[in-house]
Amino acid sequence: MPPQTDLYNPGMSRQSASDLTNQFLIAMPDMADPNFGGAVVFIAEHSAKGALGLVINRPMEIDLGTLFERIDLKLEIVPLAGSPVFYGGPVQMDRGFVLHQPVGDWNSTVTVGDDIGLTSSKDVLEAVANGGGPQRLLVTLGYAGWGPGQLEEEVSRNAWLTVPASTQVIFDTPVDERFLAAFRLLGIDPAFLATSAGHA
Repeated sequence: MPPQTDLYNPGMSRQSASDLTNQFLIAMPDMADPNFGGAVVFIAEHSAKGALGLVINRPMEIDLGTLFERIDLKLEIVPLAGSPVFYGGPVQMDRGFVLHQPVGDWNSTVTVGDDIGLTSSKDVLEAVANGGGPQRLLVTLGYAGWGPGQLEEEVSRNAWLTVPASTQVIFDTPVDERFLAAFRLLGIDPAFLATSAGHA
């Protein structure tokens, strides 16, 4: 297997004292940022140099079949062709990212945890079009990025809750249930948070 490629920063160290890699960020109910209100973000990389994540619960109006046509590939697997492409975040929205399981062996992949891959090279989509791609996948346009210390500061301000990521939430849970499912991993009802926080 080729060495791991870092999508965010080629020289990035993979661990830090407060490493949120392979965790969900769950937007607090009062999050005002339109990019992230109601979002569940899967953090694929996090170190002292910054963080990279993908929003996993915000489908776009484009489906996989249409996306594949735009990159000159034909996706003939009917159920998959109708699956949505997701808004991964506000950075590089002209670039595709594939979150998948198993990791496989692709040109530009970051391995997250034991069995999740994040690939930014076209070869994984070519394999999907040919019926030989990963068994489970989620495709986004764009990603969410944070500079050094930025994510830690947002978490310290309680903009996000964090919880270890669940592949079931990423790949198996209906899109409109992922936000609540992520909260359930913490044993929290978001309605309780919204009412208990109060307003000054």
